[in-house]
Amino acid sequence: MPTAVEGIKAASRGLLGTLAEELANDAPDFTGDATNLIKFHGFYQQDDRDIRRERASKKLPLEYSCMVRASIPGGTVTADQWIAMDNLASEIADGSLRITTRQGIQFHFVHKPELRSLINTLNKHLVTTLAACGDVVRNVMADPAPHAERANIDLGHYARELSASFKPTTRSYYDLFIDHESAASAVDAAPQIDALYGETYLPRKFKIAFAWPGDNCVDLYAHDLGLIPILSNGLTGDVQGWIVLAGGGMGQNHAREGETYPRVASIIGAVGVNDLRAVGEEVIGIFRDFGDRTDRGRARLKYLMDDRGLDWFITETRTRLAARSAPVVLEEAPALQPWDNCDEHLGWHPQTLAADGTGDRYFIGVHVESGRVRDVAEERADEHHGQVRTALRAIADSGLVPEFRLTARQDVLLCGVNATDRIKVENILRAHSVPLAHHYTPVRRLAMACPALPTCGQALAEAERILPRLTDDAANALDKAGIGSQDLRINVTGCPNGCARPYTSEVGLVGRGKRTYDLYIGGSVSGDRLNKRLVADVHVDDLGPAMSTLFDRYSRERTNAKESFGDWSARVDQAELLASLPAPTKKRRATSEADAE
Repeated sequence: MPTAVEGIKAASRGLLGTLAEELANDAPDFTGDATNLIKFHGFYQQDDRDIRRERASKKLPLEYSCMVRASIPGGTVTADQWIAMDNLASEIADGSLRITTRQGIQFHFVHKPELRSLINTLNKHLVTTLAACGDVVRNVMADPAPHAERANIDLGHYARELSASFKPTTRSYYDLFIDHESAASAVDAAPQIDALYGETYLPRKFKIAFAWPGDNCVDLYAHDLGLIPILSNGLTGDVQGWIVLAGGGMGQNHAREGETYPRVASIIGAVGVNDLRAVGEEVIGIFRDFGDRTDRGRARLKYLMDDRGLDWFITETRTRLAARSAPVVLEEAPALQPWDNCDEHLGWHPQTLAADGTGDRYFIGVHVESGRVRDVAEERADEHHGQVRTALRAIADSGLVPEFRLTARQDVLLCGVNATDRIKVENILRAHSVPLAHHYTPVRRLAMACPALPTCGQALAEAERILPRLTDDAANALDKAGIGSQDLRINVTGCPNGCARPYTSEVGLVGRGKRTYDLYIGGSVSGDRLNKRLVADVHVDDLGPAMSTLFDRYSRERTNAKESFGDWSARVDQAELLASLPAPTKKRRATSEADAE
């Protein structure tokens, strides 16, 4: 039997539902079916969980607000668009922007009466929130780094094309938020049926990413559909076709272990250079037609592929592509280029080359801790903190940087800088105490976290707010082991949904209770291997000692200095590793429901 959400979508009249009436009333929150439909328009209803208990004790309603997500295909915005979003952060949101792990921008603590103003203003600057959430194709990602050797190919261009092709065609978004005076009349209009999605859209979300050969900075294997260009000359030349991967995904459920799990994508074949939209439509169509609509916990492409089998999925894809009016052949994929890195693209790099071989234009990657673009008080400015928001605003205002590119690691690339202007850009960063890449310890530079508390309704534990403590613990443990300069990737999430992709990282920390985490180890630097859970339910105070033991052993037992922690921990016997950990000093509280608050 289909889930209740399937019925809500079917009865929504093209995602309109009762949103016109709910946006017009004075209530601080959305109710009933509307809380599901707002996701398709790019926002979630949340409440401030830091004050939830206090308000409940005073018999007050929850302090409602919304998280609004801007969909930015390939992560590219102009300086003017950045300024517009920065203005909205002050005027409507909480004074910060948050770069997501999917190259979007989130606004937090947006109240219901301000939604139309924020979304309308974004659209005036050609930034949309449509389909940033919901059971549709989400923001299409692409390796954003404009290295000189990639100058003739912009993967973001292809990401923008696919994104435009797969947006829901409903008029309700524009009626509600752009020309909202027409929303009332739209209620009586004939329901719209989307040609790609149908009246019930997809069973759940669908994620797409483009990776550059050899550089998996977008975590390609964590996506429902992954695409790698086949180049005419190895790592250079023109695009000749596309290697296609399918079936990746991060989310799982603590209460359904074994039934739910992360999965890395599988290679299913290759298509021609002009066949991107075709292969995308058919893979999406298979998920639409066969995905589980009776159990949202298993309504992902990865489970469909495992349940039916990879051979079935490839055959179904080939059959559908061959049946198109312009038939497409899904061929065997060529061998992949080795994944040499998962580069964060920080620091200065040539973007184009002058005739003498030196850089004509440059880009600089700036680290943004947890993607949170905000200022810290001057007295707190140190090697890890600064007035990053004011610095980026000043750079956008200066005219020195025409383009900002957001990365899948929550950082920002400032692109198109003249060679003579490099020092000016650096001076602005320094004037606002924003560290350059080499000022960070490797573990701090490479760490990622989702927002978690206090806004996310799914969070069981802290992530963003506790990341500095966790990275300090890790850095101290590495120093103690004599390998303080070691690159190490730690991804932290407040729940098992895995928004910061903890299951492919070298160290993954996944919230289980208010102060406890599951500890995963053994992912690859290049993101093509899942890690494994070493121990569940570790108190945050015990994570430092556990990491100290692990890093000490790694330092002594690794094959050579080039062997990563992920590779070492993947080959060592897990049971023996677990037995070597220090005994826990803290126990979680028995009441998990209280922990979740």
